Amino acid sequence: MVTTDAGTTRLEAELAALAGSVPDPELPVLTLGELGVVRGVRMHEDGHAEVTLTPTYTGCPAIEAMSADIERALTGHGIPEVRVTTVLAPAWTTDDISAEGRRKLAEFGIAPPRPHAAGGPVPLTLSVRCPNCGSTDTELLSRFSSTACKALRRCTACREPFDHFKEL
Repeated sequence: MVTTDAGTTRLEAELAALAGSVPDPELPVLTLGELGVVRGVRMHEDGHAEVTLTPTYTGCPAIEAMSADIERALTGHGIPEVRVTTVLAPAWTTDDISAEGRRKLAEFGIAPPRPHAAGGPVPLTLSVRCPNCGSTDTELLSRFSSTACKALRRCTACREPFDHFKEL
């Protein structure tokens, strides 16, 4: 097997990219790679591929659909046996969402989570920018929206409701 600099084979890197290209079942505008939940792919000597996947939160109901979609994508690529393993550590955070994923969320009308400042001061402003008009004059309508990882907000400037992907 040919390995890359990180100790990953070319096949593992190719399969990780393929698993990462699977659309998120709850937010199909994002791929699992952009969401940051695919942690890695490892080929085993017996020929099966193991994909490690971290849910956005413990008990996330979409994890079964994600696993089935990844299995389908990899078996369709010629891998005879695929096992998806859920790992909880390190825990997923909204910082795992890629810049492209954040851009797509905003374009789709969902306010992306604010990035955390590693080791920096805690921001005093807790405003959420409206993805429709850009105003930070928004209000919380419900702590939960269509999924547990989103909140429902309304912009007081344009009066449009929108989802906000909560920071975790």
